[in-house]
Amino acid sequence: MRFLFRRFLILVMTLLGLSLLIFVAVRILPGDLASVMAGLNAPPERVEALRSQLGLDRPLPDQYLTWMADLARGDFGRSLLTGRSVSVQVGDRAAVTFPLIGLGLLIAMVIGLPMGCLSLLASKPWVRSLVHVLAIVGGSMPALWGGLLLILLFSRGSGLLGIFPSQGFAQGGWSTPGKALWSLVLPALTLGLIIGASLMRYTRAALADMLGSGYMDMARACGMTRTHALLRVGLRLALPQLVSVLGLTFAEMITGAMVVENLFALPGLGSGLVSDLGNRDLIAVQSELFMLAAFFLLVGFLVDMIHRLADPRLKAAGEGGSGTSTRQVTA
Repeated sequence: MRFLFRRFLILVMTLLGLSLLIFVAVRILPGDLASVMAGLNAPPERVEALRSQLGLDRPLPDQYLTWMADLARGDFGRSLLTGRSVSVQVGDRAAVTFPLIGLGLLIAMVIGLPMGCLSLLASKPWVRSLVHVLAIVGGSMPALWGGLLLILLFSRGSGLLGIFPSQGFAQGGWSTPGKALWSLVLPALTLGLIIGASLMRYTRAALADMLGSGYMDMARACGMTRTHALLRVGLRLALPQLVSVLGLTFAEMITGAMVVENLFALPGLGSGLVSDLGNRDLIAVQSELFMLAAFFLLVGFLVDMIHRLADPRLKAAGEGGSGTSTRQVTA
């Protein structure tokens, strides 16, 4: 309970700090929101009236406290350009981004975990070298270049095979799940290939650490082969590290999906945030940034909890009564 309370307190304090940072960062952007809203040829009186209506003429501390009070009530405000609720707007975009990230992460796991194991278990050196080269190439490949290559190979119209759509989302959204999922295949492949290469290196490094441990020696002494011991014992012991990597990778993929969403013209969180920034829709931008920051921190909090549950050694160290060992394990 002390561990949970401490992590939750850190989460709340970090959210408060990030909210202040987001509020200040958005306010120092060039341009004036009231001027953008009023139009290019609007008279100064119209601009001032709009600024007063939006509350932009009040002191910044008052604006910040009002915004935080609205957030505490679950009111993320309304877009000043579209008039829609920011929470509804983010929800519509998240219905594209989160399935895209989930599918991309699934592809990354299908590629990264087996290839990471193969890079250690392969008996032939050329196979291990080939997997290592693929990991380097995939990890260094820019998302824009990889997406364009997939479009040239598999997209309808301009691709060699012409299988998948390359632009936009399904007209009816998830009311037509087959078309919606089909439109996410190429973007998810772009993300999955790049993330899969990184996951492959993480898996290989985690299993390589296990090869020289006493756990593997004990498994071999019990009659297991090297391959059997690595897959049954080593992979299970490396699971907490991989859970941490997968959780943080899932959160980071939201911002990493910006390039992919713009390339494939998907109405997701990344492309929507870029659009709102270009339109100087400050109310929407600051609430969207806060929601993304809160999501990152929440994922980190959940990863801490899952890591502690998946690795009994951390819990045992916390309950052992030794403050020194607890601090060492936490560090």
